[in-house]
Amino acid sequence: MGWVAPEVPLERGWTRHLTGDERALADSWLDFHRQTLLWKCGGLTEEQLKLRGVEPSNLSLLGIVRHMAEVERDWFRYRFAGERPGYLYVTEDDMTAEFTVDGADAAADYAAYLDEIETVRRTTAGRSLDETFLDPRREVEMNLRFVYTVMIQEYARHNGHADLLRERVDGATGH
Repeated sequence: MGWVAPEVPLERGWTRHLTGDERALADSWLDFHRQTLLWKCGGLTEEQLKLRGVEPSNLSLLGIVRHMAEVERDWFRYRFAGERPGYLYVTEDDMTAEFTVDGADAAADYAAYLDEIETVRRTTAGRSLDETFLDPRREVEMNLRFVYTVMIQEYARHNGHADLLRERVDGATGH
């Protein structure tokens, strides 16, 4: 049968921090959304993860995983930390290449996503939400709080897509 995405239980981890400080809440919500995406992929084969939901869209669960790895890298490492790690999937000629999954290796892409999350956690550990940086693309000053806000909304939007894509693949629903 080949590679199958690991089953990931959806824990309501964000409920542990209903009265926490802003950083605890931001970390909890971001981790909840990361876990939600993994949960939506759990138990699916590589072929199922590559299924496109609706023509002509090329949106698939694997495409979302690849996109979120790219977005995590871009916002936290490239913009906030000033690293130059390079792209995972996109190129200057095709800035949406992460959604083209026909020849993709789902196991490798899933692992790259998990690695990116761990690298981002190390990058942001102990850093203040008030820490500012000059965004190299927009050439404006931002802070880490803004990046967390961008990432939480990005995941919320794409997890809504993931809900529909998963239901299309095998009928599984959930919140």
